[in-house]
Amino acid sequence: MLVQRVEELTGPSGVRTAEVAEPDGEGKVVVEVEAAGVAFPDLLRAKGLYQIKSDPPFVLGGEAAGTVRQVPAGCDLREGQRVAVIDLGGTWQQVVAVDPGMALPLPGNVSAEVAAALPVNYLTCWFALRRRARARPGETVLVHGAAGGVGIAALDVCRALGLPTIAVVSDDRKAAAARAAGATDVVLTGGWRSSVAELTGGRGVDIVVDPVGGDRFTDSLRSLSPEGRVLVIGFAAGDIPTVKVNRLLLGNTAVVGVAWGEFLRTHPGYAREQWDELAPLLAEGTLAPLPPVRHAFADAASALRSLEDRTALGKIVLTMP
Repeated sequence: MLVQRVEELTGPSGVRTAEVAEPDGEGKVVVEVEAAGVAFPDLLRAKGLYQIKSDPPFVLGGEAAGTVRQVPAGCDLREGQRVAVIDLGGTWQQVVAVDPGMALPLPGNVSAEVAAALPVNYLTCWFALRRRARARPGETVLVHGAAGGVGIAALDVCRALGLPTIAVVSDDRKAAAARAAGATDVVLTGGWRSSVAELTGGRGVDIVVDPVGGDRFTDSLRSLSPEGRVLVIGFAAGDIPTVKVNRLLLGNTAVVGVAWGEFLRTHPGYAREQWDELAPLLAEGTLAPLPPVRHAFADAASALRSLEDRTALGKIVLTMP
C-alpha cells in the first residue's frame, strides 16, 4: 500500500510517498481508507517538535474514514460498513488496522471526507467542554484560532451545546469562516480583549478555548468572569506561556489542561463513548461540520504547508487515489 511518511524532520519538505506492506489485521478492524485528516500536531511531528517524539521514517495522521474490510470475532461492526477511525500511530495510508474501540460507525448522512475531519478535533472539543470545563448551557465561550481546525470544531460543538461564542480571528476571510461555523460574535485579533469586554458588558467570558498559547494567554486570563476557565489545548503560536497563580486566586479562575490523546491512552473506551454521544447529533444535523479543505493524497506536503503559513481555513483532509 501507499503511505505518506516523514523521511526527514524538516517539516513539509521531509514528507514523501512510500510503498509498504499492509498492517497486520489480526484482532483488528481493517479499513480501506477513503480520506485522512490533517491536524496541526502532524506539522509539529514532521518537524520533530511535538511532545511525543518519533524517529523517521514514520506515517503521519491520527484520523481517517473509509469502509470496513475485516472485523475480529465479537466486534459490533460488519464488513462493508462505513466508519471513522482513530489511530494516533498514523493514518496517511491506504489501509489501516485499528482496535475495535477506535472504529466509529458513521451516520448515513456523513461523507467519508467530512468524517475524516471529525475525530481528533471534535472529540477533543467535546472532551474539553463537557468533561474538563463542565460547561453549562448559556455560558459564554471565547475561541482563539477560531478559523482553524480546532476552532471551527469548537464553534460547532458550542452551538450544539447551547453555548454562545466569541470567535477571535486575524482577518475578514477567517471571520467569514467562523460565522459559517456558528460563531455568535466575531472579533479581530487586534484589540480583541477590549472587544470582548465590550461584548460582555465588562463581565468577561466563562470559558476560553485556547489552541494558540503565546502572548495572548495572559489577556485570556484577564478576560475571564469570576469562576471562569481557560482550556489549554495547544500552542500554535509556538511559545508555551506561564501563569502567575495569584491571578487564579483573586478571580477564582482556573487553567485547565486538555490532552485528549493522552487521556485515550489510559481510557481507551472513551473515544467510542464520546462518539455514541456525538453520532446522533450528526445524524439529526444539530452538529453541522463545515466541508473540509481537500488535498490529494500525493499532495500531503502542500497540505502541511497551508498549516505552516496559516493560510488554511478549517479542517484539511487528504483524499485517497
